[in-house]
Amino acid sequence: MSASLILSIIGIYFLVLFVISWVTGKDSSNEAFFIGNKKSPWYLVAFGMIGASLSGVTFISVPGVVGNLSAANANSAFSYMQMVMGYMVGYAVIGTVLMPLYYRLNLTSIYTYLEQRFGYWSYKTGAFFFLVSRTLGASFRVFLVAIVLQQFVFDAWGLPFAVNVLFTLLLIWVYTLKGGIRTIVFTDALQTTFMILAVVTAVWWIAQDMNLSVGQLIGVVENSEFSKWFYWDNFSEKRHFLKQFIGGMFIAIAMTGLDQDMMQKNNSCKNIREAQKNMFSFSVVIFFVNLLFLGLGALLYIYIQSKGIDMPLRDGKVATDLLFPTLALNYFPVGVGIVFLIGLIAAAYSSADSALTALTTSFCIDFLGFEKQKGKVSEKQLKRTRYKVHVAFTALLLFVICFFYYVLSKDVLGNLFKMATFTYGPLLGLYTFGLFVKGRNITDYLAPFVCIASLVLCIFLDKFSMDLFNGYQIGFELLLINGTLTFLGLLLISNKEEGSIAYIANDNNLEILDQ
Repeated sequence: MSASLILSIIGIYFLVLFVISWVTGKDSSNEAFFIGNKKSPWYLVAFGMIGASLSGVTFISVPGVVGNLSAANANSAFSYMQMVMGYMVGYAVIGTVLMPLYYRLNLTSIYTYLEQRFGYWSYKTGAFFFLVSRTLGASFRVFLVAIVLQQFVFDAWGLPFAVNVLFTLLLIWVYTLKGGIRTIVFTDALQTTFMILAVVTAVWWIAQDMNLSVGQLIGVVENSEFSKWFYWDNFSEKRHFLKQFIGGMFIAIAMTGLDQDMMQKNNSCKNIREAQKNMFSFSVVIFFVNLLFLGLGALLYIYIQSKGIDMPLRDGKVATDLLFPTLALNYFPVGVGIVFLIGLIAAAYSSADSALTALTTSFCIDFLGFEKQKGKVSEKQLKRTRYKVHVAFTALLLFVICFFYYVLSKDVLGNLFKMATFTYGPLLGLYTFGLFVKGRNITDYLAPFVCIASLVLCIFLDKFSMDLFNGYQIGFELLLINGTLTFLGLLLISNKEEGSIAYIANDNNLEILDQ
């Protein structure tokens, strides 16, 4: 597939996004940008969240790692489904504990809860950790897709990686500038559609080319070496069932329930009942969508083995994340390649556009105090400030993505996304303490020191766990360890205080306890 054809497809795709932005962005008020005037259809939010949750990491990397059967790889074969099962429990906690809290307090930014519960420094600390986490996470997701576009499009024209990323981010900036969350709800649904369509089309083509029916295709995957789900044998391994299941549960709670990006869409629903419908239906659908991606991964490896195709290389090393792109664009028919390319673009932008909107929202609410300025500063002036913040975060994402590419080593890049998830641990500890510890408050100005100390200690544990614990590999349970350390640190700086307020979720309502 030529670079010109690929770029034309990208142009047409963005034209559709611009039309959606123009329709949904007619009301460009701050209320519409931040929470969509509380009018988002729950089913559209639920479907769009699939694409935002999967992103380019799942679209490109998950099918590739299915074939890595070494014990060192936590996602080898179908072991990733152990984590997905944990996700489902985590989403149930979000729907029954966190979402009632957000709706009861009518929060635009979910981190304002921390100010009400603890105080100024805890609030700013929580919001800061989100900004760092989402900036790194969104940048890494765009980076993964950008390096594929670089290899198949921009290298052919002799254009540098920075131009590739600048082009991408400028397009995202334009269609998210005015509509905000109203636009994102609709574009996410479109992007989810194309991501799933790309996978289904690839599976269909492989079945046709190998002369297999749907039933035979399932049988081939089921009987292959790639289909193993559960790992119970060695608890020291990262992919042990309990470690992945528990890790998945807390990853869902922290990276969805405590993430402004994901919860901003949920909070844009009409009421708590509709938001809960969204969360519970999403949790079921995401299970089968992840299974579909892993099934595709197994089929890709079976396909290249049957056709004698070599694994793609990057810098002389096997690059599993290039397996799907290489087959789709070089070996599959042009039509399949076009659908894949649209799915790839959707994977990149489904996370980047909502992240840009959430970063803008959090900074405007949590650090510039937009809600406290209502009535004091004109809506027009606040909107101009919001535009400037939107531009600033676009520039920041550009810088971070280019930093990944030009400065960091490939080994560091492999661990960077996990490093970004470390910053959700302090959020997990803060919210757990706030929701479930009755009658105690903390010394607010010490909260940042507790959160930073927990993060640093967890980075140390991750690096030296095998030496310290007789070969034990810390996997995704590190998030739980991080949250627990933060919780214990908050307990150390807490005291019984008259007049403190705790919010406890109970039967989808909030019980407010005056201590």
